[in-house]
Amino acid sequence: MRIVRFIGGLLAGLVALALAAALFVYWFDFATTSVAEAGGGALAYAFLWLAFGANLLWWTVVGLLRLGEGSVRAVAGGRSRARKRGGVTAGATSERVLVGAGAPGATAAVGAGPATADPAGGEVAETAPDGSEPGDVAPAGGAVVPAEGEGADGPRDVSIAVIIPAHNEEPVIGGAIDSALRLFDRWDVYVVSDSSKDATADIAARTGVNVLELLTNRGKAGALEAVIEEFALTERYDGVLILDADTELDPGYVEGAKRQLRDPDVAAVAGFVVSEWKPRERTFAGRLISAYRDRLYFMLQYFMRFGQTWRRSSTAFIVPGFASVYRSSALREIEVNPKGLVIEDFNMTFELQRKRLGRISMRPDTRAYSQDPFTLRDYAKQVGRWTLGFWQTIRRHGVWPSAFWLFLAPYLVEVVLVSAVLLLTSALGLFVLVGAVGGEPVMSIPYYGEGVAAVTAFLPPAAIAVGLFVPDYALTCVLATVRRRPSYLLYGLFFLPMRLIDAYLALRMIPRAWTADSDGRWSSPVRVSNRA
Repeated sequence: MRIVRFIGGLLAGLVALALAAALFVYWFDFATTSVAEAGGGALAYAFLWLAFGANLLWWTVVGLLRLGEGSVRAVAGGRSRARKRGGVTAGATSERVLVGAGAPGATAAVGAGPATADPAGGEVAETAPDGSEPGDVAPAGGAVVPAEGEGADGPRDVSIAVIIPAHNEEPVIGGAIDSALRLFDRWDVYVVSDSSKDATADIAARTGVNVLELLTNRGKAGALEAVIEEFALTERYDGVLILDADTELDPGYVEGAKRQLRDPDVAAVAGFVVSEWKPRERTFAGRLISAYRDRLYFMLQYFMRFGQTWRRSSTAFIVPGFASVYRSSALREIEVNPKGLVIEDFNMTFELQRKRLGRISMRPDTRAYSQDPFTLRDYAKQVGRWTLGFWQTIRRHGVWPSAFWLFLAPYLVEVVLVSAVLLLTSALGLFVLVGAVGGEPVMSIPYYGEGVAAVTAFLPPAAIAVGLFVPDYALTCVLATVRRRPSYLLYGLFFLPMRLIDAYLALRMIPRAWTADSDGRWSSPVRVSNRA
């Protein structure tokens, strides 16, 4: 049966890849030749821009540079180790990688070398040339090389506290705690129940972890602030991991986070989000949301944030709040719960950048699995909340002279322009489609026929359909191959409407961010137990 599944998956992947190649060739020829010959040369470039985006392409190039630097360093390190092996006695060998919180002697042995997740989300490969930063690779069979700025007083484990904020998370809180307890001692796990009305606090208490129950709903940021102060976490631990109640940690998460934290310049380790894929537990809409999110996360993390978190760029604007680690010394300087914000993670990231508390690190070895919304209504509410929080953070912090804003500003401009153009183009396409379907009765409406003629003269219906849909679907075919999920070929037919929802919310929340304050209080979406 495994052989049958393997062959079936391989064939489906080959079909999806061939389809993607054919669609890209067809669309590129249409956009750059057919449309241009019809007098729409600028329109052809607009379709290229809508499909990929200038920022995504730019950071993809930066990510490749990071990958190339890591490859060169791995080759150079291998040659250096080969030269040194002759001078190291058998008794002096070590297979440790030192991991520390930046203080002298704050190091720990955690394994034989760095690991990187493959793009398909499979098993990790040791010592892969994935753009690792200096000091990421320990000599295999040689002496331990501490990271720059670390002491050599001997190994000491990096202490990390786990905070799980929760509000009415009865179905999922147990799964999040279980995943944490597989990697941490129970006395290092802290659940803060933000005035939950269900059994969230009781379930947490039965596991033996620390539980703080708030009597008033303060919101996630307020709950984080309360538990950090109540247990003096930033004084007692080297780092603090914030874990959402609907998220489960990958077994290699802690090792990956500590590996990155040994660099004393790292103030925060951004978690690498993976959409939980359990299609049997979801309706068609739920599977569509998970598949769409999986594609979005894949593109943003591998093609954008990987480049943004290179030590030579260090311009990431989000440390995701679902499963990320902050160094305690940096967290003490962050205002976690300012007034007027609906979410905390964008604000905490901007605080890191503005106060220059250190750089943000992200690598695929800190994976965590997040549960996406099950309904389109919950999806829209979640995306709206995230988008509102982003624009509120822009409003709160404003602009300051920095490389961070040098790269953030073009991103903001592109988000607004792409959203507006995408919505406008889709509206024009719908306008023309209504006329084509309605026929003479609709076209005879005063000024309607003239309007359709004017639109089609500039923007032919075929250009709208091919220019917008084909590249979007071709990207889905590529992901279906990489993720080995042929069902994405079906769900990908509906990804363009999902993009329209995102575009609408991106624009809708801009005026709200400047006209209304939020109290940060939350209401959880529909949840399904993540326990097996």
